[in-house]
Amino acid sequence: MAVATGLIVANLYYCQPLIILIADEFKIPHADAGTIAYLTQAGYAIGLFFMVPLGDKLERKTQILYTTFASVIALIIAATAQSYLVLEIASLLIGITSIVPQLILPLAASLSAPENRGKVVGTIMSGLLVGILLSRTLSGFIGEVLGWRAMFWIAAGLCMLLFFIIKKQFPYNKPVFQGSYGKLIGSLFTLIKEQPLLREATLINVFSFAQFGAFWTTMVLLLSAEPFNFNSATIGLFGIVGASGALAAPLVGKLGDKGSSRVAVGYGCALIALSFIVFYFSAASVVGIVIGIVLIDIGLQGVHISNQTRVYSIMPEARNRMNTVFMSFSFLGTAAGSAFGLFLWQFGGWHALALGCLLLSFLAFLVYAFTYKAKAKRVESVKG
Repeated sequence: MAVATGLIVANLYYCQPLIILIADEFKIPHADAGTIAYLTQAGYAIGLFFMVPLGDKLERKTQILYTTFASVIALIIAATAQSYLVLEIASLLIGITSIVPQLILPLAASLSAPENRGKVVGTIMSGLLVGILLSRTLSGFIGEVLGWRAMFWIAAGLCMLLFFIIKKQFPYNKPVFQGSYGKLIGSLFTLIKEQPLLREATLINVFSFAQFGAFWTTMVLLLSAEPFNFNSATIGLFGIVGASGALAAPLVGKLGDKGSSRVAVGYGCALIALSFIVFYFSAASVVGIVIGIVLIDIGLQGVHISNQTRVYSIMPEARNRMNTVFMSFSFLGTAAGSAFGLFLWQFGGWHALALGCLLLSFLAFLVYAFTYKAKAKRVESVKG
């Protein structure tokens, strides 16, 4: 399951190191080519909101298989695109059909014992995060050697191979929701209204994912320009640095099993904020950027895995829908962050990007602190 999540979620990030190559082929400004990055993330958010809830109504393995096959078709459309508009449409479709990891995670959580759930989620998240980060390394190398289209062809082949492996290896899982699709989607808003922990975890994730998206989208523009002038293969190597931080994911999951998830969220927010302080002073420093990447990736894992473990701890019968709310808004944050990052880059370059993301860190801390105080007041009121 960890391997499957890593290989499929990678589809969302192959395009990032290829932005310069794609812009040059279609003869558009480099910053404009960055739109495919946030269209992919936006498509993922759409797929999460409208398709993942079906995991509580449909048999999950069947849904995973159909969605994986659809991903193959979307990747082929991208590989054969003859205009940038078609590539933008394909990017949106790639995002929509790459939701399989968010179908696998609730499946794994439902199969695991409660006392090991955090560890299981952390292990699968390790695969997912390695896929996210190493996808950039692979994509940068393939793009430089074989061209950007080759990467999408290879991705389509990998997803087709996964289709047959999933068909043979994954267990079947009985759905629990008996209502209509309309009631299923409507229940998402009921969950948002009635679950304060879900609201808190989701909002913190939105701000954290926005910073993550802003950084990785604009980093390509920074490293391809003066004083670095790196090609796509070299830029992709920075993904290896981030992948080293994915080793922390099972450890974060264990913290969740010990009841320390919310504490880990706070530390994760602090590490993300620290990363952008480092980035601010590293506009011309490879060492500084490497240190910042390690900090932001470990920090994001601390926030995301801990919040996801907390969300999975409530209402097991609605796990797919809880995950839908949590992840769809998180990736809307990534898409908005990518667009925000491109805006800041055009407005004031790298330093504006770092300062803008520090503002997002401050907002995440506000949510973290405010919800804690609100909870403390409720407890005090009950005791009174």
